[in-house]
Amino acid sequence: MAGYTLYSMQNSGNCYKPRLLMHQLGIPFRLVDTDPGRGETRKDEFRALNPNARVPLLVLPDGRALPESNAMLLYLAEGTPCLPADRYDRGTCYQWLFFEQYDHEPTIAVARSWLSVYPDRIGKATPEQIAGWHQKGYKALGVMEQRLKAHDWLAGNAYSVADIALYAYTHVADEGGFDLTDYPGIRGWLARVASTPGFVPMDWRP
Repeated sequence: MAGYTLYSMQNSGNCYKPRLLMHQLGIPFRLVDTDPGRGETRKDEFRALNPNARVPLLVLPDGRALPESNAMLLYLAEGTPCLPADRYDRGTCYQWLFFEQYDHEPTIAVARSWLSVYPDRIGKATPEQIAGWHQKGYKALGVMEQRLKAHDWLAGNAYSVADIALYAYTHVADEGGFDLTDYPGIRGWLARVASTPGFVPMDWRP
């Protein structure tokens, strides 16, 4: 039986999430570089695994495919300290995962993609678009700051997949034009995440 295979784009925060968690949990995996910009996710063989034609995509040892980065985090963290055992803490963990995809990623990650990541987008965003991303992104950061100025971690009293999910794009928020100077709670939390056992940066490869 084969091990895990992760179809991934190296500079994507969503793809970084499962890479970081698997390294911290000691789960070996094969990395397959997959660039949507070159049409690699639209090939028939990839769409057979993920009809949504996006990365990351995790193929389990039994051959089943699992798309969506936060779904991967929940699957991989099952039965580990990275998913809270307490029912309420686990519920708040889910809350932050939903928040990340609904309020955080669509603004902070999108601004980064247009301003720093994709060559075909850089310089093409209008001032109105950028202002909209920043308005909504700072609102999301404010929600995080309210939690993190009084707590070390997002869900309960320990590091969890909620922290991984929000770390992925928050730690590169400056690449989308966001300034974290006025968010000391977030800045302290970023340092704590980066000091967790087994931490690896976004550019790490297995």
